[in-house]
Amino acid sequence: MKIGVISDTHGLLRPQAVDALVGSDLILHAGDIGRSAVLEELEAIAPVIAVRGNNDQGPWADLIPECKTVPIEGVSLYLLHILRDLTIDPKTAGIQVVISGHSHKPLVEERDGVLFLNPGSAGPRRFKLPITLAHLQLDGTAISANIVELEA
Repeated sequence: MKIGVISDTHGLLRPQAVDALVGSDLILHAGDIGRSAVLEELEAIAPVIAVRGNNDQGPWADLIPECKTVPIEGVSLYLLHILRDLTIDPKTAGIQVVISGHSHKPLVEERDGVLFLNPGSAGPRRFKLPITLAHLQLDGTAISANIVELEA
């Protein structure tokens, strides 16, 4: 299963991000969506699961959870916006992948057998950080992730 992972769009869904997400079986948005239309545009590509970021406000955002456990084909993913708000021990909770956003800094790192993934920011450029998203591949219990840098 190919999962597109995006975060920190802040209301901007770049055509390059759309192109990079085409072919995804599922899209996860790790918060700071910016406006509900971003989720609608992503839904045209694949089903979307999203969490609310610290900048997501208003009636549309109130309907989006702050964190979510997503079980997929025997693998448990935990989705939240700000990693420091993680209140569970993922390994003890049976989580194999923790996905967060907020920092705008892409990260793929294994910690104590748990994959931590931050797709970076696909929205407006912040400082000199790259504009990125991620692909997460699940093949049974085999999990791999890679960061995709988008041309601005």
